[in-house]
Amino acid sequence: MSEAPLLRVKDLKKHFLARKGMFGEKTAVKAVDGVSFDVMPQESFAVVGESGCGKTTLGKLVLALESATSGSVIFDGQDVAAMNGAALKKMRREMQVIFQDPYSSLNPRMTVEDIITEPWVIHGMHKDSAERAKTLAKLLDDCGIAKSYLPRHPHEFSGGQRQRVGIARALSLDPKLVVADEPVSALDVSIQAQILNLLKDLQKERKLAYLFISHDFSVVRHLCTRISVMYLGRVVETADSETLFNDPQHPYTEALLSAVPVPDPAIEQRRKRIILTGDVPSPLKPPSGCRFHPRCRYMRDTCPVNDQILIAAKPGHEAACEVLPFKDERSEAALVAL
Repeated sequence: MSEAPLLRVKDLKKHFLARKGMFGEKTAVKAVDGVSFDVMPQESFAVVGESGCGKTTLGKLVLALESATSGSVIFDGQDVAAMNGAALKKMRREMQVIFQDPYSSLNPRMTVEDIITEPWVIHGMHKDSAERAKTLAKLLDDCGIAKSYLPRHPHEFSGGQRQRVGIARALSLDPKLVVADEPVSALDVSIQAQILNLLKDLQKERKLAYLFISHDFSVVRHLCTRISVMYLGRVVETADSETLFNDPQHPYTEALLSAVPVPDPAIEQRRKRIILTGDVPSPLKPPSGCRFHPRCRYMRDTCPVNDQILIAAKPGHEAACEVLPFKDERSEAALVAL
């Protein structure tokens, strides 16, 4: 793609200081440890991984809700870390967030109208009453919210309806990028499909870019065009959605995809699960070399020694794994094609 990225994350790190015991020495928790990726205008880009891998912290760093230990976040050609005051406030108009929990992310004391229009008050927008009413009506229609909801409070609605209100609030400033942090994980499966279809329609109509944070491959495959897989604070594989699902190049991605259910019972019965041994290591003391090697069934003698970096498996497809040259030796059961 020849156009410039809307969002460029380069070698981003966030280390939190933690103390071992009451009087123990301080050590660094490497929540995000050298993450890099680009998000193009109007693209849906997903960051996927288990709980605790650092993906939510990554989203906060992109939104400047946390300050980075090192690295850079470049949004629309500007360094987010260098912004403050009026420049940061202006940037926040173009970069919004949809939160995970629709039950705790809406102020229970505010009406739906106040929740959706509060960003306009903060940024001094739509002061003309006629313009305000027209813009609000269009926003409600786009998000599937009835006008009768406006004087009501969040506790009067279901989770799916609340999330629609949260989406409308995020889109009220007409942003270029929306960071969606597990926006459907707290919803019933049937409601998840409605919200995902709504996000797809809104992206097409409003020309949005999404940074979609999730642990659910089924969800991101439905919505996203490219995916990065995170493990213990690092990206271990990046590829377009179809390539990643049909030809995963990292053992961790293989294992995750093998657990994704398939709607066809015949295929589901023939598939073989890849069971990961052991627990996820503590980020206080990550393994040496490849961080996945204690749980990897393809581990070689060099894996605990050599620190893994992303290498190109094929154009547009990168994986941090020394096993790549020996891919033909893998069993067919490990190669997951959905």
